[in-house]
Amino acid sequence: MNLIPWLITAFTVTAVYFLDKWENRHLKSLFDWVPAILLAYLIPAIISALLGESFASDDIHQYSKSYFIPLAIVAVMSSLSLKQLRSIGWKPILVFVSGSFWIALFPVAIAYLFLDSYLVQEVWQAQTYWKGLPPVVGSWIGGSTSQLVLKEIVNCPENIFLTILVLDNILVNIWTILMFQGIKKSNKLNAWLRVTSETMPEELGSSEKQQMHPIVSVLILLGTVLLTNALLENFVAKIIVLSFAGLIWSNLIKGWNFSFVLKLGSILILVVMAVLGLKLTFGQFQMEMSLLVFLVIWLISHFILMLLVAKLLNVNTAWVPIASMANVGGIATAPAVTAAYEEKWMPHAIILAILSMATGTFWGMLTIYLLESIMVS
Repeated sequence: MNLIPWLITAFTVTAVYFLDKWENRHLKSLFDWVPAILLAYLIPAIISALLGESFASDDIHQYSKSYFIPLAIVAVMSSLSLKQLRSIGWKPILVFVSGSFWIALFPVAIAYLFLDSYLVQEVWQAQTYWKGLPPVVGSWIGGSTSQLVLKEIVNCPENIFLTILVLDNILVNIWTILMFQGIKKSNKLNAWLRVTSETMPEELGSSEKQQMHPIVSVLILLGTVLLTNALLENFVAKIIVLSFAGLIWSNLIKGWNFSFVLKLGSILILVVMAVLGLKLTFGQFQMEMSLLVFLVIWLISHFILMLLVAKLLNVNTAWVPIASMANVGGIATAPAVTAAYEEKWMPHAIILAILSMATGTFWGMLTIYLLESIMVS
């Protein structure tokens, strides 16, 4: 076994994790625009280039697919509490789900309706850029975990994944700024759309004081992955089984340590991304302007649809940017954007973001299935 890629991965994850936690204003500014997940992808590539080595075929990649990714999936899925989810109310959840639905099916609709266009024929099909769209779905609904899983499922080429990753990072940062400003205008938007609802979500129940020891949680999750690997060979089947297993553990085991498994999942995501970075070479980056334009239209139309759903349901339009950030931004930015309107809703934004993490892989698998039927036919 070649230890060098393992050492590079360990160094990258440790460095990125602690730099992200460091209270330094210059570093904070850096991580605002170049998040930890992107740095974890780029650092191994930089080190590999400096060493003049390629680790694209090393055993670490198989270990990642067999253990690191499955562990990340079951950890993230086990961080969702269905009891807390109910306290949000069905209307805000429906606004959120409509946004997820649009993200997953918009590229499918474009591929079907404009099959003979330059974008679909020359960019998506001829250059196989369509394989980069499911990782976008995974990123915008489920976050980095789903993005990485869907990359493996659709077998997205490294050059396309790098392009998607960079464009995604740029757009999400800009979108976050827009949502920060947009949520402050929610009351005016409510008046303009004649939304009269003043319903507040229920307060979240307090978490149990006696939580499971982290070591016990790790043993349960690791045992689940080992058992799944022993019984199943198909990667997609493993992901489905582990997703449901995570939900079962989190909602049936008394005293489940939600905060720990969520932190564990975030660290495992860094590990998986660092391993992927070992395959990256910077000469692979390409900029396809038609793809960028499509991504912008995709994101804006997702917001417009949720706004229409909020109007139809007569639900406070503040839930639109909250739901959008829970989808696109994730667990860090969703509560921050929410605080700009109503701090009491911050815990609910976190739960929506966790719901996004739990469902992104399944939405992306639907996108893959439908796009393949069009692109490969």
